[in-house]
Amino acid sequence: MRRLRTLPTRRLWAIVAGVAALALTAGIAQAGLSGSVTKPPPKTLAQAILGALRAPQVKGVTARIHFTNSLLPSGALPEGGTTPLATGADGRLWMTADGRARLELQSDDGDAQIVYDGKQITVYDASSNTVYRLPASSGHDSSDAKKPEHKATLANVRAMLRDLARDWHLSGAQAGATAGRPSYTVKISPKDDGGLLGAARFAWDAATGAPLRAAVYAQGQSAPVLELKATHISYGHVPTSAVTLKPPPGAKTVDVSPPPVGGAHANREQRSVAGVKAVQRRLSFRLAAPAKLAGLPRQAVRLTRSGGQAGALATYGRGLGAVVVFEHKADGAAQPQTGGTHQLQLPTININGATGTEIATALGTVLTFQRGHVAYVVAGSVPPAAAESAARGLR
Repeated sequence: MRRLRTLPTRRLWAIVAGVAALALTAGIAQAGLSGSVTKPPPKTLAQAILGALRAPQVKGVTARIHFTNSLLPSGALPEGGTTPLATGADGRLWMTADGRARLELQSDDGDAQIVYDGKQITVYDASSNTVYRLPASSGHDSSDAKKPEHKATLANVRAMLRDLARDWHLSGAQAGATAGRPSYTVKISPKDDGGLLGAARFAWDAATGAPLRAAVYAQGQSAPVLELKATHISYGHVPTSAVTLKPPPGAKTVDVSPPPVGGAHANREQRSVAGVKAVQRRLSFRLAAPAKLAGLPRQAVRLTRSGGQAGALATYGRGLGAVVVFEHKADGAAQPQTGGTHQLQLPTININGATGTEIATALGTVLTFQRGHVAYVVAGSVPPAAAESAARGLR
């Protein structure tokens, strides 16, 4: 029988802040005009996308937004208060012309703010008076910025859509209205194994190219499990003060950045060291990488490094329905304590005698456990039963 174990707020934020950061990046950028809404003229998807790419940049954005998050089951939410990033909320967004932004969500249990300054994402949780910071660097070489930009044409947009259509079903550009603005909406869904992902919808302003809505749907569900949409939007100059986070005195600061991976040399090593035998020679523990897990064939095993420690990343299956397994030497950290006010309640599960924790969402499952001095993470856009079967196959 499954019991409950708590996950500290720090690890909760590592999950929900990453989700919110992706939604913010894909969410609302430029602006729209207020007033009556006229349905935009019919266009092909390529024509509608080209119009968005060629739209003039606006000076800034002020918007009211609604964020939906139905990923976490209600029984897993923290006792005695939750963050609006985990439950969804209404709020406001401010964005400057150069892309800096602040998203503020309000709830009865406490507000949350997300600030992006081009280099770092900062999240403030009022319920715990804590600031969480994580890097937003793309990791691309700085020389990329020096490369000339290519002007968008109808031909290259069509070529991009043909490439995308090899693996995805694409709807046409559906003309309508979003946030009081004439808009186009496209639906995209996987052709083959999409795991638990059903579809996604994206809407943008027909006049400015502004993204107005991003929604993700799980298989078999008509309501989105993740959605960020504008309910009212206007544009004009946004001062720097509107996109600056000012936490109250005494706020704690937590760095949720991943540890360094060792620089360019380590990255080259990780790319070159592949295969069970080659990876095993670099590890200080016995690698568990059977030919199949949960009925999925092993596709690749690669060396990883984090904080100077070698680990292994194995992939089983293909596409969005693949399962990945990360193995590394356990760091000896203490187990999380139970009963905290702001802790995520996770079911525990027995994995061949080892106790693991499992978080199951509408879009996938993440399972962690430790056996001896080795820690395992099993993750994929698969149901809990598939993740559990994969974990039990790691012998």
